[in-house]
Amino acid sequence: MTVVSLEQAVAAPFATRQLADLGARVIKVERPGTGDFARGYDESVHGQSSYFVWLNRSKESLTLDIKTPAGRDVLERLLAGADVFVQNLAPGAAGRLGLGAAELSERYPSIVVCDISGYGNTGPWADRKAYDLLVQCETGVVSLTGSPEEPAKAGISIADIAAGMYAYSGILTALYERRTTGRARSVEVSLFEALSEWMGSPAYYTAYSGTQPARVGAQHATIAPYGPYGRTVLLAIQNEREWVSFCEVFLGDASLATDPRFHRNSARVARRDELNAIVAARFATLDAADAVKLLDDAKVANARLNSVEEYWNHPVLSGRDRWRDVSTPGGAIKALLPPATLSGLDPRMDSVPAVGEHTDSVLRGLGYDGTAIAALRADGAV
Repeated sequence: MTVVSLEQAVAAPFATRQLADLGARVIKVERPGTGDFARGYDESVHGQSSYFVWLNRSKESLTLDIKTPAGRDVLERLLAGADVFVQNLAPGAAGRLGLGAAELSERYPSIVVCDISGYGNTGPWADRKAYDLLVQCETGVVSLTGSPEEPAKAGISIADIAAGMYAYSGILTALYERRTTGRARSVEVSLFEALSEWMGSPAYYTAYSGTQPARVGAQHATIAPYGPYGRTVLLAIQNEREWVSFCEVFLGDASLATDPRFHRNSARVARRDELNAIVAARFATLDAADAVKLLDDAKVANARLNSVEEYWNHPVLSGRDRWRDVSTPGGAIKALLPPATLSGLDPRMDSVPAVGEHTDSVLRGLGYDGTAIAALRADGAV
Protein backbone atom coordinates (compact mmCIF):
# COMPACT_ATOMS: atom_id res chain seq x y z
CA MET A 1 0.00 0.00 0.00
CA THR A 2 1.20 3.50 -0.87
CA VAL A 3 0.00 6.38 1.31
CA VAL A 4 0.50 10.02 0.32
CA SER A 5 -0.04 12.44 3.16
CA LEU A 6 -0.23 16.23 3.25
CA GLU A 7 0.11 16.18 7.01
CA GLN A 8 1.19 18.34 9.88
CA ALA A 9 1.11 18.42 13.67
CA VAL A 10 -0.29 15.26 15.37
CA ALA A 11 -3.58 13.74 14.17
CA ALA A 12 -2.74 12.85 10.56
CA PRO A 13 0.91 11.90 11.28
CA PHE A 14 -0.30 9.54 14.03
CA ALA A 15 -2.72 7.84 11.63
CA THR A 16 -0.13 7.42 8.88
CA ARG A 17 2.62 6.29 11.23
CA GLN A 18 0.41 3.40 12.28
CA LEU A 19 -0.08 2.51 8.61
CA ALA A 20 3.70 2.63 8.21
CA ASP A 21 4.04 0.33 11.24
CA LEU A 22 2.02 -2.24 9.27
CA GLY A 23 4.35 -1.91 6.30
CA ALA A 24 2.68 0.71 4.12
CA ARG A 25 4.88 3.03 2.12
CA VAL A 26 4.06 6.47 3.54
CA ILE A 27 5.24 9.47 1.54
CA LYS A 28 5.05 12.53 3.77
CA VAL A 29 4.72 15.73 1.76
CA GLU A 30 6.36 18.62 3.61
CA ARG A 31 7.01 22.30 2.98
CA PRO A 32 10.35 23.00 1.28
CA GLY A 33 12.87 24.20 3.82
CA THR A 34 11.05 23.97 7.15
CA GLY A 35 8.92 20.85 6.66
CA ASP A 36 6.12 19.90 9.02
CA PHE A 37 5.87 22.67 11.63
CA ALA A 38 5.78 19.98 14.35
CA ARG A 39 9.51 19.56 13.70
CA GLY A 40 9.95 22.86 15.55
CA TYR A 41 7.80 22.22 18.62
CA ASP A 42 10.86 21.55 20.81
CA GLU A 43 14.47 20.34 20.60
CA SER A 44 14.40 17.76 23.38
CA VAL A 45 15.37 14.58 21.46
CA HIS A 46 18.89 14.97 20.09
CA GLY A 47 17.92 18.47 18.96
CA GLN A 48 14.63 17.30 17.47
CA SER A 49 10.98 17.60 18.44
CA SER A 50 9.61 14.94 20.79
CA TYR A 51 6.33 15.04 18.87
CA PHE A 52 8.01 14.58 15.51
CA VAL A 53 10.21 11.61 16.37
CA TRP A 54 7.22 9.88 17.97
CA LEU A 55 4.91 10.33 14.98
CA ASN A 56 7.06 10.02 11.88
CA ARG A 57 9.24 6.94 11.88
CA SER A 58 9.22 4.65 8.84
CA LYS A 59 8.14 7.44 6.46
CA GLU A 60 9.69 9.02 3.40
CA SER A 61 9.95 12.82 3.40
CA LEU A 62 9.30 14.64 0.13
CA THR A 63 9.51 18.44 0.17
CA LEU A 64 7.06 19.91 -2.30
CA ASP A 65 5.39 23.25 -2.98
CA ILE A 66 2.02 22.10 -4.25
CA LYS A 67 0.98 25.67 -5.09
CA THR A 68 3.44 25.76 -7.99
CA PRO A 69 2.42 24.15 -11.29
CA ALA A 70 5.45 21.88 -11.29
CA GLY A 71 4.94 20.89 -7.65
CA ARG A 72 1.29 20.17 -8.31
CA ASP A 73 2.26 17.95 -11.24
CA VAL A 74 4.51 15.93 -8.92
CA LEU A 75 1.65 15.54 -6.45
CA GLU A 76 -0.77 14.39 -9.15
CA ARG A 77 1.73 11.78 -10.32
CA LEU A 78 2.03 10.56 -6.75
CA LEU A 79 -1.73 10.36 -6.31
CA ALA A 80 -2.15 8.44 -9.54
CA GLY A 81 -0.21 5.57 -8.00
CA ALA A 82 -1.43 5.89 -4.40
CA ASP A 83 -3.86 3.73 -2.46
CA VAL A 84 -4.55 6.30 0.27
CA PHE A 85 -4.42 10.09 0.50
CA VAL A 86 -4.52 11.75 3.92
CA GLN A 87 -4.67 15.48 4.66
CA ASN A 88 -5.20 17.68 7.68
CA LEU A 89 -4.58 21.09 6.14
CA ALA A 90 -6.23 24.26 7.42
CA PRO A 91 -10.03 24.46 7.08
CA GLY A 92 -11.06 24.62 3.43
CA ALA A 93 -7.50 24.46 2.08
CA ALA A 94 -7.84 21.03 0.44
CA GLY A 95 -11.01 22.09 -1.35
CA ARG A 96 -9.42 25.29 -2.64
CA LEU A 97 -6.54 23.21 -4.00
CA GLY A 98 -8.86 20.77 -5.74
CA LEU A 99 -7.86 18.04 -3.29
CA GLY A 100 -11.24 17.41 -1.71
CA ALA A 101 -12.56 13.87 -1.48
CA ALA A 102 -15.13 14.32 -4.26
CA GLU A 103 -12.64 15.77 -6.74
CA LEU A 104 -9.95 13.20 -6.00
CA SER A 105 -12.37 10.28 -6.15
CA GLU A 106 -13.44 11.43 -9.59
CA ARG A 107 -9.87 11.68 -10.85
CA TYR A 108 -8.60 8.57 -9.05
CA PRO A 109 -11.54 6.21 -8.39
CA SER A 110 -9.46 3.62 -6.52
CA ILE A 111 -7.94 5.99 -3.96
CA VAL A 112 -9.13 6.13 -0.35
CA VAL A 113 -9.21 9.78 0.71
CA CYS A 114 -9.08 10.63 4.42
CA ASP A 115 -9.83 14.18 5.53
CA ILE A 116 -9.03 15.16 9.13
CA SER A 117 -10.49 18.44 10.32
CA GLY A 118 -11.34 20.24 13.51
CA TYR A 119 -15.13 20.35 13.38
CA GLY A 120 -15.98 18.59 10.12
CA ASN A 121 -15.95 19.60 6.48
CA THR A 122 -19.56 20.80 6.66
CA GLY A 123 -21.70 22.42 9.31
CA PRO A 124 -21.57 25.72 11.16
CA TRP A 125 -17.96 25.38 12.34
CA ALA A 126 -16.40 23.94 9.18
CA ASP A 127 -14.15 27.00 8.77
CA ARG A 128 -13.13 27.26 12.39
CA LYS A 129 -9.57 26.47 13.44
CA ALA A 130 -9.22 23.72 16.01
CA TYR A 131 -6.27 22.67 18.11
CA ASP A 132 -6.15 19.94 20.70
CA LEU A 133 -6.73 22.03 23.81
CA LEU A 134 -9.49 24.03 22.12
CA VAL A 135 -11.32 20.79 21.35
CA GLN A 136 -10.78 19.53 24.89
CA CYS A 137 -12.55 22.70 26.02
CA GLU A 138 -15.40 22.51 23.50
CA THR A 139 -16.20 18.86 24.27
CA GLY A 140 -16.28 19.47 28.02
CA VAL A 141 -13.21 17.41 28.84
CA VAL A 142 -11.57 20.31 30.66
CA SER A 143 -14.68 20.74 32.83
CA LEU A 144 -14.20 17.17 34.07
CA THR A 145 -10.47 17.18 34.82
CA GLY A 146 -8.61 18.98 37.55
CA SER A 147 -9.51 19.81 41.12
CA PRO A 148 -12.80 21.18 42.51
CA GLU A 149 -11.14 24.60 42.56
CA GLU A 150 -9.63 24.62 39.08
CA PRO A 151 -10.20 22.77 35.79
CA ALA A 152 -7.25 21.27 33.92
CA LYS A 153 -6.52 19.88 30.50
CA ALA A 154 -5.48 16.30 29.91
CA GLY A 155 -1.71 16.00 30.00
CA ILE A 156 -1.48 14.51 26.50
CA SER A 157 -3.02 15.52 23.16
CA ILE A 158 -6.13 13.38 23.49
CA ALA A 159 -8.19 15.10 20.77
CA ASP A 160 -5.40 14.70 18.22
CA ILE A 161 -4.71 11.12 19.30
CA ALA A 162 -8.41 10.18 19.16
CA ALA A 163 -8.75 11.64 15.67
CA GLY A 164 -5.61 9.85 14.51
CA MET A 165 -6.89 6.54 15.85
CA TYR A 166 -10.27 6.88 14.12
CA ALA A 167 -8.59 7.98 10.88
CA TYR A 168 -6.37 4.89 11.05
CA SER A 169 -9.27 2.49 11.68
CA GLY A 170 -11.42 4.27 9.10
CA ILE A 171 -8.73 3.93 6.45
CA LEU A 172 -8.28 0.24 7.22
CA THR A 173 -12.03 -0.26 6.96
CA ALA A 174 -12.14 1.56 3.62
CA LEU A 175 -9.26 -0.52 2.28
CA TYR A 176 -11.03 -3.68 3.37
CA GLU A 177 -14.19 -2.61 1.56
CA ARG A 178 -12.21 -1.70 -1.54
CA ARG A 179 -10.66 -5.15 -1.47
CA THR A 180 -14.03 -6.90 -1.10
CA THR A 181 -16.35 -4.70 -3.20
CA GLY A 182 -14.03 -2.69 -5.43
CA ARG A 183 -15.43 0.59 -4.15
CA ALA A 184 -13.07 3.11 -2.53
CA ARG A 185 -14.98 5.14 0.04
CA SER A 186 -13.67 8.38 1.50
CA VAL A 187 -13.12 8.79 5.23
CA GLU A 188 -13.83 11.93 7.24
CA VAL A 189 -12.77 12.41 10.86
CA SER A 190 -12.98 15.53 13.00
CA LEU A 191 -11.14 16.11 16.25
CA PHE A 192 -14.40 17.29 17.84
CA GLU A 193 -16.38 14.19 16.91
CA ALA A 194 -13.52 11.84 17.78
CA LEU A 195 -13.24 13.26 21.28
CA SER A 196 -17.04 13.42 21.55
CA GLU A 197 -17.02 9.62 21.28
CA TRP A 198 -14.64 9.45 24.23
CA MET A 199 -17.00 11.67 26.23
CA GLY A 200 -19.75 9.04 26.12
CA SER A 201 -19.92 8.07 29.79
CA PRO A 202 -19.92 11.57 31.37
CA ALA A 203 -22.25 12.83 28.65
CA TYR A 204 -24.84 10.12 29.35
CA TYR A 205 -24.40 10.54 33.10
CA THR A 206 -25.04 14.29 32.84
CA ALA A 207 -27.90 14.12 30.34
CA TYR A 208 -29.88 11.52 32.26
CA SER A 209 -29.02 12.31 35.87
CA GLY A 210 -29.18 16.07 35.53
CA THR A 211 -25.84 16.44 37.29
CA GLN A 212 -22.38 16.62 35.76
CA PRO A 213 -19.69 14.37 37.30
CA ALA A 214 -17.68 16.40 39.78
CA ARG A 215 -14.06 17.38 39.29
CA VAL A 216 -12.27 15.31 41.91
CA GLY A 217 -8.65 15.38 40.81
CA ALA A 218 -7.21 11.89 40.42
CA GLN A 219 -10.20 10.28 42.13
CA HIS A 220 -12.98 8.65 40.14
CA ALA A 221 -15.98 10.94 39.81
CA THR A 222 -18.62 8.21 40.15
CA ILE A 223 -16.89 5.31 42.00
CA ALA A 224 -15.51 5.25 45.55
CA PRO A 225 -13.07 4.47 46.95
CA TYR A 226 -11.12 4.97 43.75
CA GLY A 227 -8.14 7.29 43.77
CA PRO A 228 -4.75 8.12 45.28
CA TYR A 229 -4.00 7.89 48.96
CA GLY A 230 -0.79 9.55 49.91
CA ARG A 231 1.62 10.34 47.10
CA THR A 232 2.55 6.87 45.94
CA VAL A 233 -0.43 4.50 45.72
CA LEU A 234 -3.78 4.57 43.94
CA LEU A 235 -6.44 1.95 44.63
CA ALA A 236 -9.58 1.08 42.67
CA ILE A 237 -12.68 -0.65 44.02
CA GLN A 238 -14.82 -1.86 41.11
CA ASN A 239 -17.51 -4.01 42.74
CA GLU A 240 -19.05 -5.04 46.04
CA ARG A 241 -16.95 -8.20 46.35
CA GLU A 242 -13.79 -6.07 46.27
CA TRP A 243 -15.32 -3.61 48.74
CA VAL A 244 -16.01 -6.38 51.25
CA SER A 245 -12.48 -7.77 50.87
CA PHE A 246 -10.99 -4.27 51.16
CA CYS A 247 -12.81 -3.69 54.45
CA GLU A 248 -11.83 -7.05 55.90
CA VAL A 249 -8.20 -7.30 54.78
CA PHE A 250 -6.97 -3.74 54.31
CA LEU A 251 -9.07 -1.65 56.67
CA GLY A 252 -9.33 -4.42 59.24
CA ASP A 253 -12.99 -3.68 59.90
CA ALA A 254 -15.43 -6.06 58.20
CA SER A 255 -18.41 -4.15 59.60
CA LEU A 256 -17.72 -1.21 57.30
CA ALA A 257 -18.75 -3.36 54.33
CA THR A 258 -22.39 -3.35 55.49
CA ASP A 259 -22.37 0.03 57.22
CA PRO A 260 -25.41 1.96 55.85
CA ARG A 261 -23.12 4.89 55.07
CA PHE A 262 -21.06 2.81 52.64
CA HIS A 263 -23.13 -0.26 51.76
CA ARG A 264 -23.25 0.49 48.03
CA ASN A 265 -21.23 2.54 45.59
CA SER A 266 -23.66 5.45 45.29
CA ALA A 267 -23.65 5.78 49.09
CA ARG A 268 -19.86 5.75 49.16
CA VAL A 269 -19.71 8.45 46.50
CA ALA A 270 -22.19 10.57 48.45
CA ARG A 271 -20.04 10.24 51.59
CA ARG A 272 -16.70 10.33 49.78
CA ASP A 273 -15.01 12.73 52.22
CA GLU A 274 -16.01 10.65 55.23
CA LEU A 275 -14.86 7.44 53.57
CA ASN A 276 -11.61 8.99 52.36
CA ALA A 277 -10.78 10.04 55.91
CA ILE A 278 -11.13 6.44 57.09
CA VAL A 279 -9.00 5.07 54.25
CA ALA A 280 -6.38 7.81 54.64
CA ALA A 281 -6.08 7.10 58.36
CA ARG A 282 -5.28 3.46 57.57
CA PHE A 283 -2.74 4.45 54.93
CA ALA A 284 -1.04 6.71 57.48
CA THR A 285 -0.11 3.63 59.51
CA LEU A 286 1.58 1.88 56.57
CA ASP A 287 4.50 2.50 54.28
CA ALA A 288 3.89 2.16 50.54
CA ALA A 289 5.24 -1.38 50.26
CA ASP A 290 3.09 -2.67 53.12
CA ALA A 291 0.02 -0.90 51.73
CA VAL A 292 0.52 -2.49 48.32
CA LYS A 293 0.99 -5.93 49.87
CA LEU A 294 -2.26 -5.65 51.82
CA LEU A 295 -4.13 -4.41 48.74
CA ASP A 296 -2.75 -7.33 46.74
CA ASP A 297 -3.75 -9.74 49.52
CA ALA A 298 -7.27 -8.28 49.37
CA LYS A 299 -7.24 -8.64 45.57
CA VAL A 300 -7.88 -4.92 45.19
CA ALA A 301 -6.43 -3.32 42.08
CA ASN A 302 -3.75 -0.74 42.78
CA ALA A 303 -1.03 1.20 41.04
CA ARG A 304 1.95 3.36 41.79
CA LEU A 305 1.66 7.06 40.97
CA ASN A 306 4.60 6.96 38.60
CA SER A 307 6.46 9.89 37.17
CA VAL A 308 7.14 9.92 33.43
CA GLU A 309 10.69 8.78 34.13
CA GLU A 310 9.41 5.86 36.21
CA TYR A 311 7.02 4.92 33.40
CA TRP A 312 9.89 5.08 30.88
CA ASN A 313 11.80 2.55 32.95
CA HIS A 314 8.75 0.40 33.71
CA PRO A 315 9.53 -3.30 34.23
CA VAL A 316 6.58 -4.37 32.06
CA LEU A 317 8.01 -2.60 29.02
CA SER A 318 11.47 -4.09 29.46
CA GLY A 319 10.15 -7.46 30.62
CA ARG A 320 8.02 -7.81 27.48
CA ASP A 321 10.84 -6.60 25.19
CA ARG A 322 8.79 -3.66 23.90
CA TRP A 323 11.67 -1.31 23.10
CA ARG A 324 13.49 -1.05 19.78
CA ASP A 325 16.21 1.29 18.55
CA VAL A 326 15.17 3.67 15.77
CA SER A 327 17.53 6.02 13.96
CA THR A 328 16.81 9.72 13.54
CA PRO A 329 18.80 12.52 11.91
CA GLY A 330 20.02 13.50 15.39
CA GLY A 331 20.93 10.01 16.57
CA ALA A 332 19.36 6.73 17.66
CA ILE A 333 16.38 6.74 20.04
CA LYS A 334 14.35 4.12 21.86
CA ALA A 335 10.87 3.54 20.42
CA LEU A 336 8.02 1.37 21.63
CA LEU A 337 6.56 -1.35 19.46
CA PRO A 338 2.97 -0.68 18.33
CA PRO A 339 0.40 -1.81 20.93
CA ALA A 340 -1.30 -4.33 18.63
CA THR A 341 0.95 -7.39 18.37
CA LEU A 342 0.25 -9.60 15.36
CA SER A 343 1.49 -13.14 15.91
CA GLY A 344 4.39 -14.09 13.67
CA LEU A 345 4.87 -10.56 12.31
CA ASP A 346 7.41 -7.94 13.29
CA PRO A 347 6.22 -4.33 12.91
CA ARG A 348 8.21 -1.98 10.76
CA MET A 349 10.48 0.23 12.87
CA ASP A 350 12.46 2.28 10.36
CA SER A 351 14.12 5.67 10.59
CA VAL A 352 12.62 9.09 11.26
CA PRO A 353 13.37 11.11 8.09
CA ALA A 354 15.17 14.41 7.75
CA VAL A 355 13.32 17.17 5.91
CA GLY A 356 13.24 16.21 2.22
CA GLU A 357 15.50 13.20 2.76
CA HIS A 358 13.69 11.15 0.12
CA THR A 359 12.81 13.88 -2.35
CA ASP A 360 15.21 12.73 -5.07
CA SER A 361 14.40 9.03 -4.70
CA VAL A 362 10.66 9.65 -4.80
CA LEU A 363 11.03 11.86 -7.88
CA ARG A 364 13.17 9.30 -9.66
CA GLY A 365 10.53 6.70 -8.90
CA LEU A 366 8.03 8.95 -10.68
CA GLY A 367 10.20 9.12 -13.79
CA TYR A 368 12.06 12.40 -13.22
CA ASP A 369 15.72 12.33 -14.31
CA GLY A 370 18.54 14.42 -12.89
CA THR A 371 17.94 17.33 -15.22
CA ALA A 372 14.23 17.42 -14.44
CA ILE A 373 14.91 17.25 -10.69
CA ALA A 374 17.38 20.14 -10.97
CA ALA A 375 14.74 22.15 -12.83
CA LEU A 376 12.19 21.47 -10.08
CA ARG A 377 14.66 22.71 -7.49
CA ALA A 378 15.42 25.80 -9.54
CA ASP A 379 11.70 26.58 -9.73
CA GLY A 380 11.29 26.14 -5.99
CA ALA A 381 8.80 23.34 -6.57
CA VAL A 382 10.77 20.90 -4.36
